[in-house]
Amino acid sequence: MNRRSFLKWTNFAGLTTALPLKLFGLNSAHPAETQASRSAAQTQTKNAASPETILLKDYRPISIYKVPVTTIAKAKYPVIDMHSHPYAKTAQEIDQWVRNMDEVGIEKTIILTMATGEEFDRIHEKYSKYPERFEMWCGFDFTDYDKPGFGPAAVKELERCQQAGARGVGEIHDKGKGLRSGKSNAPGMHPDDPRVDALFEKCGELGLPISLHVADPIWMYQKMDRHNDGLMNAYYWRLDNQPGIVDLSGMVDILERTLARHPNTTFVACHFANLDYDLARLGEVLERHPNLYADISARYAETAPIPRFTAAFYARHADRLVYGTDMGFDQHMYHITFRILESLDEHFYEIDQFSYHWSLNGLGLDDAILKQVYHDNAANLLSARRPRSA
Repeated sequence: MNRRSFLKWTNFAGLTTALPLKLFGLNSAHPAETQASRSAAQTQTKNAASPETILLKDYRPISIYKVPVTTIAKAKYPVIDMHSHPYAKTAQEIDQWVRNMDEVGIEKTIILTMATGEEFDRIHEKYSKYPERFEMWCGFDFTDYDKPGFGPAAVKELERCQQAGARGVGEIHDKGKGLRSGKSNAPGMHPDDPRVDALFEKCGELGLPISLHVADPIWMYQKMDRHNDGLMNAYYWRLDNQPGIVDLSGMVDILERTLARHPNTTFVACHFANLDYDLARLGEVLERHPNLYADISARYAETAPIPRFTAAFYARHADRLVYGTDMGFDQHMYHITFRILESLDEHFYEIDQFSYHWSLNGLGLDDAILKQVYHDNAANLLSARRPRSA
């Protein structure tokens, strides 16, 4: 179940108590009203089937091509998932997650809690049964970020989280309106703001990598019109109607200034730094900043439509890309990512998983690249963590 499907499900579930009769096909109205309602419903169904009335959100094409279909139930090499969240809420769900990891070949999962204080401690305790399978990263506390003297208290909480078991920081967001770490917000303060320097520097001192989410896919910033290539998904997460927002290109500039200000701190740019539409620029950013990695999480659908160009990008920057999911923990989700990375399948759809109407293609990455992206780059990044004093 993807995030949008989950939100739709919860909205639907919230209506069931108010509409129990209609939910089960029953109606307490007068027979004449029932017949009229049935006729109206039949007319609506007929109209919905018309090509002139099909909505983009309901578009579910089925490929007609007789081409190979590859099922990859387990990754070719052991995997470190560098981008996940505390999706499992109970001990039983965590146990199931570990069983799923075993089945599909996930060696370790990084849980980006985005949390500090008691919330981080609770999450850490919940997953502590499997210390070798899950690693907890904490957030930042931006309380009083807009008041004089901000900094020391946030650094102190970061140090406390590190002592409580945090091995990194993330996911820290800025989609153009300011920094956010879970429930802690700092509107108008971006990663290159001097007020954040002490936190980023302390991460470098403590050997804590930072998972940083800058911007969102380009389609979310563009006009929601018939020219928007990613409209199906873009409209749901739209940012074009947000006043005073820094656009995607501006956020990448901010990312670069941040990297330059903190060369001794390791950053992981989530989701290809949302340059999935302009991988050449991402390559230039990676080449300029050796303290940057990029995770590939939740951007499979954005890169699979251009498989040759994407595969060439992986080949050139194979040592700086790390695998991630950011889409829950069911086995089918993992299988989809493996199919895109490993196979050479063509023209297949995963609309319900990714919410785009595009057809996808496998990248067919070679073994050496797969091994780096699945495991070795992340293993090197994690093993390199040492307090600077050490």
